Amino acid sequence: MTNKNAMMCDLETGICGPAGEENTAMGFIDLSAPSKKIDLYYVTDPICSHCWALEPTLRKFVEEYGQYFNMHTLMGGLLEKWDGFADVSNGISGPEDVAGHWREVGDHTRMPIDGSFWLEDPVTSSYIPSRVYKVIQQQKAELAPVFLRKAREAVFPFNKNISSDQILIDIVNSIGLNGEEIVKESHLPAAQNSLEEDFMMAGRLGVRGFPTIIFLNEEQKGVKVVGSRPYDDYVQALKQMLPEEIIQPKAIPTLQKVSQKEELLFSREIEDLYGLEQKDVVSFVEKELAADSYVVEEVLGEKYIKMNK
Repeated sequence: MTNKNAMMCDLETGICGPAGEENTAMGFIDLSAPSKKIDLYYVTDPICSHCWALEPTLRKFVEEYGQYFNMHTLMGGLLEKWDGFADVSNGISGPEDVAGHWREVGDHTRMPIDGSFWLEDPVTSSYIPSRVYKVIQQQKAELAPVFLRKAREAVFPFNKNISSDQILIDIVNSIGLNGEEIVKESHLPAAQNSLEEDFMMAGRLGVRGFPTIIFLNEEQKGVKVVGSRPYDDYVQALKQMLPEEIIQPKAIPTLQKVSQKEELLFSREIEDLYGLEQKDVVSFVEKELAADSYVVEEVLGEKYIKMNK
């Protein structure tokens, strides 16, 4: 596990985890072991609120510059268990202390977060959905990010306890896999061992807070970007990695194409992806999508589109 006492997320730095010199926004790192191309390591956790807030930025970055790197998502281990947990400096000693903080992050970033389940039916460990992610990654790798996205939708705006087996079964079923079988397998030692491998890699990369994105070249030298940072920080990090190349963004796919991959898109995501004002999102969607292909709904004061699939 990367850090056991990391439930506080700082609004200024965009980091979930302890503050410290290691968690400066951008820094140079030097590792070993060769690779053929730029590798991007995204160290995250299913209940990392700033990782949820990063979704619009990261989606746009991958769409525009994903051709320059191989992306690897690592689970970081934000919360092993509440027994013995104490983060006194941040005022968090139990799940009830997280609710208000989560709402603050949601209000600040406009990626909606409810968080009231912390007062009623709290997540007991982020290791539980993380192990499900690892099982899916091993069985059908292309569906692992789909599961992670749906788990985040469940826990943040829709206030569901994703440490519950039944909630996880429902999410896995919704992506076309056998939820009962995969959740059952996630409780076996092999799933925990796989998760521990992610923790070891995150530790080797020097990661202590989430989200952290690390770019490595073939010499295993790279740039580490810590926290939920502005879009240009990621672009500049990539350019540092490829100083002799002219880095050109790809055109953003149409909303119709994006919606074929996503069931839900929140207003903030559409705004960032297409450079829109909040007030223009609904009219933009009306022009881009067939009227019978979606519905516009609202949660916590934020609009989102839900595709009819």
